[in-house]
Amino acid sequence: MSEQLHPSGLAGRLGRAAAYSLVAGAVGGAAVLAGQVFAARHRQYAQPELGLALRATVGRAGAPPVRLVLLGDSSALGVGVGRLDDTVGGQLANLLAEAPSGRLVHLSSVGVSGSRSTDLATQVARALLGERPDVAVILIGANDATSLRRPADAAAYLGAAVHRLREARVEVVVGTCPDLGAVRAIAPPLRQLVGWAGRRIARAQTAAVLDAGGTVVDLATETGPVFRADAGTLCHDGYHPSADGYRVWAHALLPAVAAAAAVATRH
Repeated sequence: MSEQLHPSGLAGRLGRAAAYSLVAGAVGGAAVLAGQVFAARHRQYAQPELGLALRATVGRAGAPPVRLVLLGDSSALGVGVGRLDDTVGGQLANLLAEAPSGRLVHLSSVGVSGSRSTDLATQVARALLGERPDVAVILIGANDATSLRRPADAAAYLGAAVHRLREARVEVVVGTCPDLGAVRAIAPPLRQLVGWAGRRIARAQTAAVLDAGGTVVDLATETGPVFRADAGTLCHDGYHPSADGYRVWAHALLPAVAAAAAVATRH
């Protein structure tokens, strides 16, 4: 005679089977993520170009001058390109100089590749050495997101940096964490996880920067769709922007930077 299975017994067995499947799936998913984290950490990424000038003057003599300084991570240095004109700072300087109300832009950068928000205090101190800048552009957040730092902690350090610059009468524009879900160097599902972390960082950054008196440009919202659609916006490593990618960022930042420069030169 075949064994009679009570419905409650069947439900119990199905429940246990489902639980085992979920555990196995979770373990398998964790193993996949661990492998992707290892691969991402050991991938060969673009390095800072030592030949890139950290100081330059762009524009025609006699135009209203503006001192523009960049702070932040590798994006503030232009990692991924080999010419100053291709960096986000260089492209911003050229756009300001070529505008109808053209500027003579004194450009500098104190950014350091690999920086997190905790490193901004040192960069602010360096930016305020010597002649005070008129406008500071801060690009930070990607390394906070990829290391899964608490958004509130990262945002607090950023807010403190913005507050210190504003107290020194520097106009501040912050480009929030870009769309990390667009990078090709990280495979799914880790890419989605990092993208989610980046969005959380960006939301916290926005609140902290506004509270400190800075201006926010949401790079993920304004430029993320372009980066997702066009692989050419990333350099050879699939992570850092290319010259085209920095151009997209520069155009997104330009209205806020131009407005900040106009306010700064009226002081």
